[in-house]
Amino acid sequence: MGYYIFKQKKSSQTFIILLFLQKICGYPISIFFIVINEFCERFSYYGMRAVLVLYFKYFLRWDDDFATTIYHTFVALCYLTPILGAIIADSWLGKFKTIVYLSIVYTLGQVVLAVSAIHDITDTNKDGTPDNMTFHVALSMVGLLLIALGTGGIKPCVAAFGGDQFEDHQEKQRGTFFSIFYLSINAGSLLSTIITPILRGQECGIHTQQQCYPLAFGVPAALMAVALIVFIVGNGMYHKTAPQGNIMVKVTKCIGFAIKNRFRHRSSQYPKREHWMDWADEKYDKLLIAQVKMVLKVLFLYIPLPMFWALFDQQGSRWTLQATTMDGDFGGLTIQPDQMQTVNPILILILVPIMDSLIYPLISKCKLNFTPLRRITVGMFFAAMAFVVAAVVQLQIDKTLPKFPSNSEMQVKFINAVNRDVQVTAGGHDLPLKPLTATEDYVTFSGEFELAMEGSSFPFSFPEGTRNTITIVQNMTKLFEDITKKPEQGANAIRFFNGFDTALNVTVGDKEIGYILPNNMSEYTSVKHGDAGYWIRNDAGLECFVKQELGFGSSYTLLIPPTLTFGGKCSEGIQKILDIEPNTISMAWQIPQYFLLTAGEVVFSVTGLEFSYSQAPSNMKAVLQAGWLLTVAFGNIIVLIVAEAATLEDQWAEYILFAALLVLVCIIFAIMAYFYTYIDPAKIEAHFANTEYGEKERKKSLEMAKKASFQHQDEDKKGSDSSSDEEEESKQSKM
Repeated sequence: MGYYIFKQKKSSQTFIILLFLQKICGYPISIFFIVINEFCERFSYYGMRAVLVLYFKYFLRWDDDFATTIYHTFVALCYLTPILGAIIADSWLGKFKTIVYLSIVYTLGQVVLAVSAIHDITDTNKDGTPDNMTFHVALSMVGLLLIALGTGGIKPCVAAFGGDQFEDHQEKQRGTFFSIFYLSINAGSLLSTIITPILRGQECGIHTQQQCYPLAFGVPAALMAVALIVFIVGNGMYHKTAPQGNIMVKVTKCIGFAIKNRFRHRSSQYPKREHWMDWADEKYDKLLIAQVKMVLKVLFLYIPLPMFWALFDQQGSRWTLQATTMDGDFGGLTIQPDQMQTVNPILILILVPIMDSLIYPLISKCKLNFTPLRRITVGMFFAAMAFVVAAVVQLQIDKTLPKFPSNSEMQVKFINAVNRDVQVTAGGHDLPLKPLTATEDYVTFSGEFELAMEGSSFPFSFPEGTRNTITIVQNMTKLFEDITKKPEQGANAIRFFNGFDTALNVTVGDKEIGYILPNNMSEYTSVKHGDAGYWIRNDAGLECFVKQELGFGSSYTLLIPPTLTFGGKCSEGIQKILDIEPNTISMAWQIPQYFLLTAGEVVFSVTGLEFSYSQAPSNMKAVLQAGWLLTVAFGNIIVLIVAEAATLEDQWAEYILFAALLVLVCIIFAIMAYFYTYIDPAKIEAHFANTEYGEKERKKSLEMAKKASFQHQDEDKKGSDSSSDEEEESKQSKM
C-alpha cells in the first residue's frame, strides 16, 4: 500500500511538472519528443549519407560514375516515397502508427547496411578483401531500399504530426515549432557530417584492419533506434487525428470525374461553372470538392519551387568540387573540401533564431506585410544571388588554375636529371636547362614537334589531351605521363624520379611505395595538406629523410639526383619540381555564397513547411507535406537536365545560368503569389459541413412532414371509413 501511494505521488508530481512546463513554455509537452525524434533521425540519415559514396567506391569497388548514379538514385527515392507515407498515414494507419511502423523498417535498413559493410563475413582467406562481393552488394541494396522507404515514408508525417499537437489559438507557437523543428534537422545534420567521417577513418576488423564502415553505419543505426524509442515514450501525450478514409483515392477519383464530366459537357450549350472542379458536383459532396480545390491551389504554387532545390543541392556536388581547387588553411584550423558543407547547418543554427526573434518582428514593427509567399520569393532570390557570388569566386579561381591541354593539344615538361647544362630546342622553343632543374612550366604543342638536344634531332609526339614529362638522363631520354587535372579532394599528388645509380625504397608517411629502379619514375601518391615526410633508403641501410610543407591541390616531382649523399643534410640535394601550383584562393571566400544560400533556405524552407500545413485541409496535411518534399526530387532532376543540356565549358557560366533560371522562376512565382488568396481551411470546412448539415436537416424535415402528412391522410381515411360503417349499422338497425 505504501509503495502504491509513493508511486501515485511520484506520478502526480511528474504530471504537475509537465503541466508547469507546458504553462511556462506555452507548448504542448508532446512536441519535445517529436523534436528529439527528428534530431536523432536526421543524424541517422545524414550520417549514413555522408560516407555512402566512399563506401560504394572503396568497399564495393564501384567506379565514380556508377557510385554517383546509385547515390543519386537512392536520394531521389528518399524524396519520392513520402507520397506513399502520406497515403498510408492519411487513409489507413494514421500519422502515429505510420511513423512507428516505418521507423522500424528504417532501423532495420540501417542495421542491414551496417552488416553489409563487415568485410570479415565473406573474407575466407583473411586478406582484407571480401570474397563474395555479390553478397555485400545485395545486402547493401536491401538496406538502402528499406532506408529509402522508412525515411521517405515518415518524412511528411513527422512535421504534420507535430503541427497537430497545437490548438487553433496557438498559431504563433505552431510557427515557432516549425522553426525549432527545422533547427533540429540541421543540428542532427551538422553533428553527423562531422562525426561519421571520423568514425569511418578508424580501422576495425577481426582478421585485417580496414576503414570502419560498419561503425560509420552502425552509429546512425543506433541513433535511429533511439529516435524510435523516444517517439514511442511520448505516446500518451500525443494528440492523434484519426485517418479519414482513403483520401488520395477519393481525391484522384474526384479530379478524374471532374475532368471527364467537363469534357463531356464541353459544348457551349451547357452553362459554365465557377471552377472546373465544380463539374464533380453531380457525384461528390461539396466538402470534398472544396478540400481538393484547396490542395490544387497550393500544388499549383509548388510548380516553380523545384528550381530552388536545383541550386540548393549543388552544395554537395559543384560547390564541393569548387572547394577542391581552393586553400582550406584557416590559420590553426584545416578544412577539407567536403567539410565546407558543414557551414550550411552551422549558419542555420545561427540564422533560424535570429530570423524568428529579430528579423521577422522588426519587419512586422515596420508595418511591412511579409507574408509567407513573399518570404519564399525572397528565399529564391537569395539562392540566385548565392550562385552569382559562386560565379565570381570561380572566376578568381580560374585565374590561378593551370591551363591543361585541350583535346587537340599536348603539353610537355623537360627535366634535366644530369649534373651539367643541357640545351634543348623543342618545336622552335629554346629551353636551356641548368643541372638538376626543369622547365618552369609545360610547353604546349598542337601536334608532332621536333626535339633537338646535344647535336641530335628527332620528331616527338604524344597522345592529344595529355601532359607528359621528358626526363634527360645519361645518353637517353625517359618519357612519363603526368596527371591532367587537380588532385582530388584538395590532396597533393607526389611522385619520385630516381636519378641515383641503384634502386631506392621510398616511404611516404606510413605508406611504403616500394623500390624505384634507376632512371625511373614512381606512381603518384596522394598526400594530405600539412607537413609531409619522405624516407629514402638503399639496400645498404643508408637513409635520407625529406620534409616538405604541402598546401592544397598541388603536384610535385621529387628528383633524386645521381649525386645524392645520404646523411643529415641529404634533403638539400632533393629537387622539388612543381608541376601543378597549390590552391591559393582561400575556402573562406565560399562563406558569402553559403551565407546567402542558407539565408534563402531559412526563409524558403521553414516558411514552406509552415505554409503547407496552414493551407492544407485537415485530412490532407501529410499529403501536402509530401508534395512539398517532391519538389526536392524534381529539383535534382532539373540539375541533371540543365547540366546535360547546357554543356558549358566554364563552370562560372553554369553558375550564372542557374542563377538566371532561378531569377526567372522567382519572378514567375512572385506573380503567382500576388494573385494567391490565403485561406483558412478550418473555416471553409466548417462552412461546408454546416451547409451540408443544414441541407440534411432540411431534407429530414421535409421527409418528416411528408410522413406526417401521409399519416394524417391515413387517419382521415380511417375516420371516413369508420363513419361509413356506423351509418350502415344504423340503417340496418332501423330496418
